[in-house]
Amino acid sequence: MKELLTAFLAALQFLTRLPVPARSDFRPNDLARSAQFFPLIGLLVAFGGLGVHFVLARYLSRNVTVVFMLVYLALITGALHEDALGDAADGFGGGWDKDQVLTIMRDSRIGSYGAIAISLSLLARFVLLTELAPEKFAGYFVSAQVLSRWTAILLSFFFPSARAESGQGRLVAGKISGLSLLVGTFLAAAIAATVLKYRVVWAALTALMVAAASGFYYRRRIGGITGDCLGATIQLAEIGVYLTGVLPH
Repeated sequence: MKELLTAFLAALQFLTRLPVPARSDFRPNDLARSAQFFPLIGLLVAFGGLGVHFVLARYLSRNVTVVFMLVYLALITGALHEDALGDAADGFGGGWDKDQVLTIMRDSRIGSYGAIAISLSLLARFVLLTELAPEKFAGYFVSAQVLSRWTAILLSFFFPSARAESGQGRLVAGKISGLSLLVGTFLAAAIAATVLKYRVVWAALTALMVAAASGFYYRRRIGGITGDCLGATIQLAEIGVYLTGVLPH
């Protein structure tokens, strides 16, 4: 039980900016074990976002409410995934070979590719969330937060680290156990199926296709994944799940 709590807190610390009790027993491999809880962290994040919606929707239009929800998502995660998407866009857009891509991704400054990617991500999420039918809104919002973080488990299980030295991605890439993959997949599927019912098939398939396509692209360009790759795919998968909600099916 203690190990599960440690793993859950590691996942919470990695994916959010929520305060986590200081612990002296964290180990480097705790992050890999924590991956199974990534969908649960997505669920917690989603609950907060729905809380924002519940409070503000009484007084504000859907458009304004969605803006506040996006602000909440950026704050609760420390804009972790937006930053990763920007770094990945700069790296893959501006680098010609593996070393160039990884060097650019390490640069804290944002370039034109990164700025465009973050802007388009925010715009896409705003438009798709405002276009979701009211009866679908909560289900797809929750599923997007859960399934997008599930993609990080898939990438970490099937692809190695692109970096031989330091980096957050190196702590999980190629180090996820089969049991963690199964548990994380079960949690993601159970949560998404509960809120989406039969529509979960399209949402899950979309998240899976985003993970597969991005994973093979990362493998071809830099030989594996980094922490920025994980965050970028989470952003893309979130958008993909919202998209399935506005498409007729």
